[in-house]
Amino acid sequence: MGFSEHPEQQPLLFTLFLGMYLVTLFGNVLIILAIGSDEHLHTPMYFFLANLSFIDTCFTSTIVPKVLTNIQTQHHTISHAGCLLQMYFFMVLAMLDDFLLAVMAYDRYVAICLPLHYITIMCPQRCLFLVVTSWLCSNLLALSLTLQMAQASFCASHSIPHFFCDLLPLLKLSCSDTQTFQLMMFAEAAVSGVVPLTCVLVSYAHITHTILKIPSTEGKHKVFSTCGSHLTVVTLFYGTVFLVYFQPSSSYSADTGIVASIVYTMVTPMLNPFIYSLRNKDMKGALWRLVCL
Repeated sequence: MGFSEHPEQQPLLFTLFLGMYLVTLFGNVLIILAIGSDEHLHTPMYFFLANLSFIDTCFTSTIVPKVLTNIQTQHHTISHAGCLLQMYFFMVLAMLDDFLLAVMAYDRYVAICLPLHYITIMCPQRCLFLVVTSWLCSNLLALSLTLQMAQASFCASHSIPHFFCDLLPLLKLSCSDTQTFQLMMFAEAAVSGVVPLTCVLVSYAHITHTILKIPSTEGKHKVFSTCGSHLTVVTLFYGTVFLVYFQPSSSYSADTGIVASIVYTMVTPMLNPFIYSLRNKDMKGALWRLVCL
């Protein structure tokens, strides 16, 4: 159904979403190119950042092009297979964001709390292992939920009160027994949401404790500046995701779900390049050198 209930706002929404999508693509691709072209940025932190930018680009591309097409053509349909496919890629990339934000927090913990062991702990092999493991876990978790959803029956309304094929709106439409699915969904949400968030919080608790021991104000400011951008992204992403998914399908509100989903599918991926580049001197230098080539 998308935003069909507000026909007078369609041109404005199309322009807004198209602008956000283009900024997201441009910003994230620019970060990937800057990191790839600058040898000074070939470090674990920027390796993870390049992966996050790639995931954000794919994440928003899973949702926004279809939304723009629906608004432009006023043809609000998607096949059953297409819906499951969109849901699968959406879940894979959302979970990847969760895991990668936790990995980035762990990287900052090692860099700040264990600086003498950083090169040994965050060696290229371990960095690659962390990213590959995140991909494998995300795909396995998303595949299990997608296969479960593929067996659900939709015998009543086929109108999805959302702008993409999301879990909770589809669950609410299903006339099958969804109790097992909801238990599985909450279990997977704990694995892909609560566990990574706990890692982030524990990492930053240690980081804060270490920062408070730094005698100079300048040193504290530098470390807080490095971690602040990551914490901003974590707060934006987890805040909206928890608002939508940590509730039973019976209490799901379409309006709340749509607003929160716009934030984590469009706004957060768009803001990430600005948050990470504007607060980072090395990143700004690499972007400037790339643009001036």
